[in-house]
Amino acid sequence: MATFEVEQTEGMRWVRVDLDDDDVRTEKGALNHMQGGITMDVPLPSLEAWWVSLFSDESVLRPRYSGTGSVWLDSTLGGYHIFTLRRKDRWILDTKCFWASDGEVALSVHREPFWTSYWADQGLLWYKTAIEGEGQVVLSVDGPVQEVTLENDRLVADGPFVIARTAGIRLAVKRPARSLLSFWLSGQKRALVYEGTGKLLLCTTPYWRQRMQQERAGAAAFA
Repeated sequence: MATFEVEQTEGMRWVRVDLDDDDVRTEKGALNHMQGGITMDVPLPSLEAWWVSLFSDESVLRPRYSGTGSVWLDSTLGGYHIFTLRRKDRWILDTKCFWASDGEVALSVHREPFWTSYWADQGLLWYKTAIEGEGQVVLSVDGPVQEVTLENDRLVADGPFVIARTAGIRLAVKRPARSLLSFWLSGQKRALVYEGTGKLLLCTTPYWRQRMQQERAGAAAFA
């Protein structure tokens, strides 16, 4: 399998991938530079994936790098989380979270329920990347990641802090307060509720440079 490593300097982080007669898939446009006997091609998606791309922010084109050598991906003020995917697991990733994976990892599409998409302000169709197989996966994140295990339990988040979940956990949008009075007085109108049995990857606190960049970008948008 490929070897993934997060490198950093001057507050910037990037992923280095070392290949030894192997292959890796990455997000579209993620390449910074590569060295060695490596070739790049882009597997064409299925007709279903092309159709899904019309209603989704997820890219259906994921370049593949094959051979022996090293690949460096683009840097960010945020970070990257590397985890190992087991053969029996199926993970559902948050939108634009996938960054790279071993070639043995299968990429597919997951659609959230209609009403979940509607109440989450994601339109009528909310598609995400799903992964299964065996190998390592790299996620693009804003900050440190914590793994949470649920056993017939639930986790309530006031934002898109869950970046990935296993297939045994359902997502719904609900009000966190019990009564209508508390609903109006609490300031917490709607929350993302994850219920079931499985694992979650939680990212609640961004790196401070990433936070500053996001705030400046938001201020510029309203200038």
